[in-house]
Amino acid sequence: MTYLAKPRLHHPTLATNKVGYTRRDYEGKISTLCAGCGHDSISAAIIEACWELDIEPHRVAKLSGIGCSSKTPDYFLGASHGFNTVHGRMPSVLTGANLANRDLLYLGVSGDGDSASIGLGQFAHAMRRGVRMAYIVENNGVYGLTKGQFSATADQGSKSKKGVVNTDSPVDLVAMALQLGASYVGRGFSGNKAQLVPLIKGAISHGGAAFIDVISPCVAFNNHPGSTKSYDYVREHNEAVSRIDFISGREEIAIDIEPGEVMDVRQHDGTLLRLRSLHPDYYDPGDRHAAMAYMQRHHEMGEVVTGLLYVDPLATDLHTALNTCDRPLNALGPAELCPGAQALERLNASLR
Repeated sequence: MTYLAKPRLHHPTLATNKVGYTRRDYEGKISTLCAGCGHDSISAAIIEACWELDIEPHRVAKLSGIGCSSKTPDYFLGASHGFNTVHGRMPSVLTGANLANRDLLYLGVSGDGDSASIGLGQFAHAMRRGVRMAYIVENNGVYGLTKGQFSATADQGSKSKKGVVNTDSPVDLVAMALQLGASYVGRGFSGNKAQLVPLIKGAISHGGAAFIDVISPCVAFNNHPGSTKSYDYVREHNEAVSRIDFISGREEIAIDIEPGEVMDVRQHDGTLLRLRSLHPDYYDPGDRHAAMAYMQRHHEMGEVVTGLLYVDPLATDLHTALNTCDRPLNALGPAELCPGAQALERLNASLR
């Protein structure tokens, strides 16, 4: 099978962002996923988010594991750094890269099999350590590469394409991220680009561990009646807690809105997320425990809660906890890394 290559030439009238790049400059290779796969919509949302944030592609490091979702980094940000790890080990490789070079923006892309099964322990430790990254799980509830078996995130009682009923309890990665200490937690739907793009922009700009679970229907094996991760099911049962706009902190913003309608959340780097509540009782994304209770309550009602579920505006990351120097560790020379025998003796003496 052959695939057409994208043309290298761009139309001269294409719009550019503030760093001089067109949207085409943030694309990658042509996707080889099934036509209509939700993962391709997520790739398009990442492209849009990075273009709107005026990010230079070479400042991004994208890492993935194994699975349909982990193929997708090949389809966006073709001029960025990339590393495809072994199954379930993306978080630890990303952690090491982040510690070595804190100047890059880290984007981890994984799937429900990659993160909720073999990589569950890796996911948990990356969240609790506060590694600064945007961790995106493309969640379809099945193993697409091995013909549609239930994954660990498949809801109990959901049916496979062959009519088999899942009897296992699901792993809820959003609930785990909230419990483990992630400081930016959201859930999106691949079919809702208007919500997904600002969620990704907020995650990339966040100062700590940011996690987004994106329901992404598998058109080959999990987009049928009986599936709780199909396009029709999510659209019919979607409970959006907010409509989200991402607002850059570089310009002054003046608003005149009635109390309770809007919450402006200042990020650690000075950017803002504007949250417009769609509910008269007003959803507060700053309350971690309330977010967990809200999700559980609506899950029992058969609803999929989407939007920005929790954010800590004063989040810190692993570098802060370890008190590392501002200069990237991979840029340090022998003089900084080998302070000499006297310094070693003082260190040893302090441990006696």
